[in-house]
Amino acid sequence: MAEEAEGAEEPVKKKRGVGRPRRVDTETIVATARRILTEEGVAALSMRRVAKEVGTTPMALYHHVRDKDDLLMLTLSGTAATTPRPELPAEPRERLLAVSLHMHDTLARLPWVVEVLGLGDLTDKGALWMVEEIVGAGIDCGLTPADAVRAYRTIWHCVYGDLVFRQAMRRRAEDPDRKRYFPDMLTEADADELPHLAALAGRWDELTEDYDVAHQLGAVVDGLLGRAERAPTSPG
Repeated sequence: MAEEAEGAEEPVKKKRGVGRPRRVDTETIVATARRILTEEGVAALSMRRVAKEVGTTPMALYHHVRDKDDLLMLTLSGTAATTPRPELPAEPRERLLAVSLHMHDTLARLPWVVEVLGLGDLTDKGALWMVEEIVGAGIDCGLTPADAVRAYRTIWHCVYGDLVFRQAMRRRAEDPDRKRYFPDMLTEADADELPHLAALAGRWDELTEDYDVAHQLGAVVDGLLGRAERAPTSPG
């Protein structure tokens, strides 16, 4: 028996055939895309990259998503619902500010969403309640519908700009060897051309480290609502 065992041939391992790529569903594709966006950002996302990650071909992916924009829309869908809506004040000015700050704070926790929204008209439909509230509160404060829409855009630019700047500064801070240019580039020699900046350069960090988004957005809101107060009244 021992001799037979020694002489027995090794079982032949079957080679895995190439065959068709494994089938994937839209949920798996979206989850993979969201992970890439979260870890590496929009620049790292492509149909080819997602296809490779899920073990299929780019052509097979197009059975589930039309193109990269469609994939981004699918990844955005439902993100707003992950943060509960706050209770909003009844007074329209306070409501407008509260929604603006909620938008800022929500996106601050989702940096990949900020990057996707920066591409233009892509958005999560579930987040549009914030736009509705801001525009509606603006109208309730006396703005015309047109001015209320413009006010929303100004608020969005402030929110988006602040978040993008904060992300950029965090990335730069992760490089210990980086050279800081502003405000370090300013010297006394710049005093004639840039008197205020040159005078404040040494205090710049002190003056900006306690930047209060709520306070500054409140000032922006008050300025925008001032249009309603300055609007001429029609003769009776």
